[in-house]
Amino acid sequence: VIYGSSRVLSYYKKLLNLEEFNFAQVKNKGQFAARSVNVVNCWEDVIEINPGKASNESGKAALKALQTACAELKEGLIDALVTAPIDKHTIHSEEFPFKGHTEFLAKEFGGESLMFMVSEVMRVGLVTDHVPLKDVATQISKERVEAKLRLMEQSLKKDFGINKPRIAVLGLNPHAGDGGLIGVEDDQVLRAVVSDQRSRGKLVFGPFPADGFFGAALFRQYDAVLAMYHDQGLVPFKALAFEEGVNFTGGLPIVRTSPDHGTAYNIAGKNQANEASMRRAIVTAGEIFQQRKELSKEK
Repeated sequence: VIYGSSRVLSYYKKLLNLEEFNFAQVKNKGQFAARSVNVVNCWEDVIEINPGKASNESGKAALKALQTACAELKEGLIDALVTAPIDKHTIHSEEFPFKGHTEFLAKEFGGESLMFMVSEVMRVGLVTDHVPLKDVATQISKERVEAKLRLMEQSLKKDFGINKPRIAVLGLNPHAGDGGLIGVEDDQVLRAVVSDQRSRGKLVFGPFPADGFFGAALFRQYDAVLAMYHDQGLVPFKALAFEEGVNFTGGLPIVRTSPDHGTAYNIAGKNQANEASMRRAIVTAGEIFQQRKELSKEK
């Protein structure tokens, strides 16, 4: 089920010469045609389509599509949500004062959330996500790291079927602080959290210096890695799994995934985009939904 516009879809079908691609317009709410691509029209206004060019109108349209999909997800008309990349500048408004999908969905569905990048190669979660680098250290607290570890462990069990997950924690500073010579956060916060987790029987390890951890491929020994900030986790993740990586929002009562890349305006409408990450996001959403369904049956 695609939430957007049949007019926009028809435009790109013609532009890309996709003669064999067909879809059904949803006339009545929730009545989807079986074995078909269904399109829910989320706005009636005629919007000028300019591939690869940002506009306020496209931002408003993206928000309407997101709001409609969330409403129908709440009603149980669909089972999971897969979001396409958004332009954070054009969607940002009084109605959408968020830094991205993750923050919006956490408010929309309630509860804490974990930005969790997943692939066959590795899984990486973030303590801080869309935060300026200069503010990261001030947000690394015992309570916050513990909360993200809890969300990660719960997600690994509930969403990926790993009963006793092994989690690696990355250090904040170079060389994980080097014994206090390069910052105190690793010793005063991270080592204390890891020690406490271990005393409670959790398989949590670290903090590891990030460069050596990824350089020596130590991530292969763990079910997931908790990074302290956005690029610390996403640079190695995208370097190794860009074409099949998925952004999963852990901790929510609903299943939401997204491809691990942005809007790529520079190649919009040119039939050059690699669809692998979006395809994987759709498959992953289905797999996680089924995993949760099976788990609920067991309980």
